[in-house]
Amino acid sequence: MQLTTTPNIEGKRVTKYCGVIAGEAILGANLFKDLFAGIRDLVGGRSGTYEKELQRAREIALEELQQRAQDLGANAVIGIDLDYEIMGKENGMLMVSASGTAVIVE
Repeated sequence: MQLTTTPNIEGKRVTKYCGVIAGEAILGANLFKDLFAGIRDLVGGRSGTYEKELQRAREIALEELQQRAQDLGANAVIGIDLDYEIMGKENGMLMVSASGTAVIVE
């Protein structure tokens, strides 16, 4: 399955549009991760813990997107848009959503 943020795939022709699809992942922040990230903020540097969680959420959202495309019989998703949001009480949740158009290409 090809996944792309572009509106087409070079060298491929879209033969059928199957529909707009989306995949989401919402992950809660862990108290200990927050504590260590807060310490990291004080001393400077990157928060590897949050980077890993963000990557995990993005992978889950894209896997859901791919599964929904397969359910529609598509072999590619074009025009993918990734959105990131912090939500919940005291911003304790991270949401990543991925949307795009499921298509059949040849």
